[in-house]
Amino acid sequence: MDRRRWLLGGVALACTGLAPLRWAHANTNTGPHLGEKLHIVIPANPGGGWDQTGRALGAALVDSGVVGRVSYENIGGKGGTIGLARYVEQYAAASDTLLIGGMVMVGAIALQKPPVDMRQIRPLARLTSDYLVVAVAADSPIRDAKGLMQAMRSDMQSLTVAGGSAGGVDHMFAGMLARAAKVPPDQLQYKPFPGGNDVVDSVLSKQSQVAISGFSEMSEALSSGRLHALGVSARKRIYGLPSFKDMGVDAAMANWRAVFTGNEVPDERCRQLLVAIEYATARESWKRSLQANRWDPSWQSGKDFTEFLTMENTTAQVMNYLLKLKG
Repeated sequence: MDRRRWLLGGVALACTGLAPLRWAHANTNTGPHLGEKLHIVIPANPGGGWDQTGRALGAALVDSGVVGRVSYENIGGKGGTIGLARYVEQYAAASDTLLIGGMVMVGAIALQKPPVDMRQIRPLARLTSDYLVVAVAADSPIRDAKGLMQAMRSDMQSLTVAGGSAGGVDHMFAGMLARAAKVPPDQLQYKPFPGGNDVVDSVLSKQSQVAISGFSEMSEALSSGRLHALGVSARKRIYGLPSFKDMGVDAAMANWRAVFTGNEVPDERCRQLLVAIEYATARESWKRSLQANRWDPSWQSGKDFTEFLTMENTTAQVMNYLLKLKG
């Protein structure tokens, strides 16, 4: 590994040098075109946030005319690290195959320390950010943040929290809530699942008492009244729900999702992919997906995205240590 990559904390270098390509497309009547087909690897089960993001991106690429058709491949498990390893093995040089990832993967790598990590993929762009919802079954005696803190203090070991993969953003936020309740984080009973639908089902079936997941993954169960939201991980009210900060609990965390390519993809193709993705995410199809899923647009690419990933990698390692998260 060269010195520059080592200084970046194990994050591969992102694509840069986009100005000429962006200028060229701005001066034509048609957008960029990547070819007839594109493949998107989603390292998670169907129905979760990464799956929704990958399929929304694919739809935007097709609707904008960037590509003729898009196929999808779901490979769930262990916070995306299984899918990451498969992607690196099969698609490192595939110029027509993208990988979806995000903060969950960064956290899972920090906890699990797998042999394949983010040094083996190349960042293209951060796409979205959103916040976590903490919810309980509609008939739960826990009704708000204060009630959750009391439940944690009274019998933490009998309170099972369901969320995404071990080490991911849901797990970290569960640890932050335990810390805010002044309960030893190693007493946290965290039950990881490969997708948001599984998290919701776990609470509805009484296998777990508390669910943590993204709003888009919980929205149907919340709107139907089967789940009751306690609060969100933002610093202020959002989605019509109070934040834990608003309710006096010192816990806040944002989630984000991004798109990557293989380390062996040529620089020119990497730049073409990035320009095409940026073009597609400026179209109406993508904007409708943002609105429907309550995602915040948070486009970031190039050096800024590489530096952001370095900071997130460090944050995940520190959080895993301080919160004593267990796999």
